[in-house]
Amino acid sequence: MPDLASAVFWLALGKIIVANIILSGDNAVVIAMACRNLSDQHRKPAIIGGSLGAIVLRVIFVFMITWLLSIPYLKLLGGALLLWIGVKLLNEDEGEGEGGVKASASLWGAVWTIIVADAIMSLDNAIAIAAAANNDGVLILLGLIISIPIIIFGSTLLTTILQRYPVLVVIGGALLGWIGGEVMATDGKPPNADVAPPGTIAAWLEHQIPHAEHVCAAAGAVFVVVLGMYLSRRRKPTDAVDLAEKKDD
Repeated sequence: MPDLASAVFWLALGKIIVANIILSGDNAVVIAMACRNLSDQHRKPAIIGGSLGAIVLRVIFVFMITWLLSIPYLKLLGGALLLWIGVKLLNEDEGEGEGGVKASASLWGAVWTIIVADAIMSLDNAIAIAAAANNDGVLILLGLIISIPIIIFGSTLLTTILQRYPVLVVIGGALLGWIGGEVMATDGKPPNADVAPPGTIAAWLEHQIPHAEHVCAAAGAVFVVVLGMYLSRRRKPTDAVDLAEKKDD
């Protein structure tokens, strides 16, 4: 058991909470974007369920971090999946239904989107949390549990803002694309390392492209925004035809 009277314990706990709040900014964006079109009765359960799922994943990742980092091409695949999630969220149906909001997906669909995206983004977060806690399991659990209401509150606030200012959805999509491109560019590169080991994708990119991480991150952001908006605009004329046919009927 930790020494609760120790200043070292409380300092380490504070570091974990602060690190988790800072690192959870992008996770809160995912949660807000996935839930923004759900009906009022489904939005809150989706935010709570997705946030709890994200925290559980982060705990698991912290204790499996060494093994996860040894899996080749894990970040490459995860980054590509994150790009797809960004495009999907930008391309969601935003039609109005009861109460002015129509759910573009089911409650569980939104929760699943949150959990999958957080699983990808939590790898780097888990590294920072494990380092702050010096691999102390009790500290890790306490820090993450205390952070849960903060993440949920932040996601709820962001959901309201995204509904009021839809243009911010594009910025959220760009953020997911940025993270996805950055994750892909660091495949095989150890945390906090200046140079990637030879034979890794990160090393090849560093040799081919100056400032590869930033270039790939920017490319990911552009890819998600351009493809997401293209698919969204391509779908809208079809939706308009369907609505016109329903009115005629």
